[in-house]
Amino acid sequence: MRRLIFLLTLVVLLAVTGVAQASTLITRNPQGPVKLAVNQQGVAMLTVRVNGETQHILAWGAVNMSRGRLLLDYSGGTGSSGANWQTFRNTCGPYRGGAFPGSKLIVASCTARDGSHWAVQQWQRSILNYGGTTGSTEVRLSHWRGPVADLVVFSDWSRYGRSKTEKFAHLFGTYSWQGKPIGVGQATPEGVPLDDKGRNIYLDALNSNYGVPASGFQWRRVNGFLANRPYGQFCFEIGPKRQAPTLLGQQFSGESTVNRYRVTSPGPGVTPDIRVEFAGPPSPYDPNWQLTMNDVQRQLVPDPYANCGSPRAPTF
Repeated sequence: MRRLIFLLTLVVLLAVTGVAQASTLITRNPQGPVKLAVNQQGVAMLTVRVNGETQHILAWGAVNMSRGRLLLDYSGGTGSSGANWQTFRNTCGPYRGGAFPGSKLIVASCTARDGSHWAVQQWQRSILNYGGTTGSTEVRLSHWRGPVADLVVFSDWSRYGRSKTEKFAHLFGTYSWQGKPIGVGQATPEGVPLDDKGRNIYLDALNSNYGVPASGFQWRRVNGFLANRPYGQFCFEIGPKRQAPTLLGQQFSGESTVNRYRVTSPGPGVTPDIRVEFAGPPSPYDPNWQLTMNDVQRQLVPDPYANCGSPRAPTF
């Protein structure tokens, strides 16, 4: 029963609205804080310093999934937004949307008079797989009403490992919005979505075996993978990969030495990006526990042809 309770604590529910485009990338590597304002006409203005220059970037025209992407005007007012940074009047009040997985990424937010929410998030999306720690800091803008997306994450073991009693960690789950799966239709062989529904999920491990700092804690990128059709399902084995770094001929897996992981993904529509931290499977490996997790996975993704990882009885 205690382990069943542990299992339930691994479920991470997120919230979103929409299945198109994604939170909008505004710029990269800001110098100093980003300011957000929204006028009575529903036009947002971000004031940010990049490359030594202060920019006033206007955004409008989308919420949740409606009307596709946010339109952007980097001129500060000579575009078609009908607003100008020099006369811009903010009417957006304190944020009232509540916390959600991904709130820690927010650097500026507010709730407009029409009840919709705006948020600016910053995080490093493009980090090298297999142990990368740094990348460009992206400034991303979202605009939404209501809840954000549902990301469900479980951790268990792979059927593979170093021995019958030492298996590689494994994660699986689904990504959806209001019961509608978020899954890629077309993608490149490298996993880059070619349609507006595709979402990459980025996995990081805390103090991974790719390298642990002498003091303190450090997140390292393990890999990125797609949420797939028809259930928005995904899975990933945290095991040795051909492209991963080696030491004395041994490939590292990226496994967290403190059993802590996180996943981050752009939100559907123009809703916020989400980040979830979770624990890996308990130790030591327990084949009976794995049977329970396999059953959970079959319930989550009932089609055996789509069931990520093809769960089956472990080898005792």
